[in-house]
Amino acid sequence: MLLTPVLFIDPNFLNMKKVTLVILGIILCGTVAFATSLKPILADTAKTKKVKPLKVQYTCAMHPEVLSDKPGKCTKCGMALVKKAPGKKAEKMKM
Repeated sequence: MLLTPVLFIDPNFLNMKKVTLVILGIILCGTVAFATSLKPILADTAKTKKVKPLKVQYTCAMHPEVLSDKPGKCTKCGMALVKKAPGKKAEKMKM
């Protein structure tokens, strides 16, 4: 008669192994779901809006309606043109 060795495995060990595998599977699925949800956020941060450099304008101190994109002299009075402050519009004086 042949005697084959019989392996005795504790049933609690198999249950612990299954529980461990299930927990690891849940953690893996959660990690994948979290990582894929971050993709649009990370992509948005990479897309920065390109800001156009402000165009420097020069104007006459006496004639604010005279505008130029480079320094020079006023066409009305001959004074030197100065840099126009950004955001300010040319205003006509009311008398």
